[in-house]
Amino acid sequence: MKLERLHDWDLQPKAAIALQKQLVSRLVSDVPIALDRIATVAGVDVSVKRGRACACIVVLTFPELDIIESVASVSDSAYPYIPGLLAFREGPVLVDAFRKLEREPDVFVFDGMGQLHPRRMGIAAHLGLWLGRPTVGCGKRHLIGDYQLPDPEKGSVRDVRVAGEIRGAVLRTRTNVKPVYVSVGHLADLETALELILACTPKYRLPRPIRQAHLGAAAHCAGA
Repeated sequence: MKLERLHDWDLQPKAAIALQKQLVSRLVSDVPIALDRIATVAGVDVSVKRGRACACIVVLTFPELDIIESVASVSDSAYPYIPGLLAFREGPVLVDAFRKLEREPDVFVFDGMGQLHPRRMGIAAHLGLWLGRPTVGCGKRHLIGDYQLPDPEKGSVRDVRVAGEIRGAVLRTRTNVKPVYVSVGHLADLETALELILACTPKYRLPRPIRQAHLGAAAHCAGA
């Protein structure tokens, strides 16, 4: 798969933050995902252990969610963990994994944030610019923003606001189970992003694409 190379990754934190602020104007977050035209969806996750970063991308059919391709990449993780700069820690190994894909998925779901981020540049948003494809962030933990918990039933949703602006949503993917945090990355809108996440979550709390990517990343880290 071809990507647009936008910049180097080995930037000092101040330069990385400045780059995020520069790139944010390129994000598109008002385009509905054409769910009726999607044939494939990819789950994206990175596991970092013992100084090694392990990326896994799993491509599934949609809406059946059958796995048709899985690629992985392992590299040294040199960039420190800094909140808000996850893309600079995980970006290089993800780019290497994306380039191994034989198929070009219609949409990518990241285990992490999209524009629900202090500078709108979560991993799904940042890498969405490299991919030039619709991307959605689905995080397990609250990073930023104010919200009320949704009702306990599957499908219940509440807005997450940052300074009064809707920046994402908290979504119940299973009844009486902790919710997830969904936000647009690039070339999507929040309404159809939520529909996609629910369609990809038939059983567990996490959408099947990123659950499979998480399992793959963890397995490659264990063997690295």
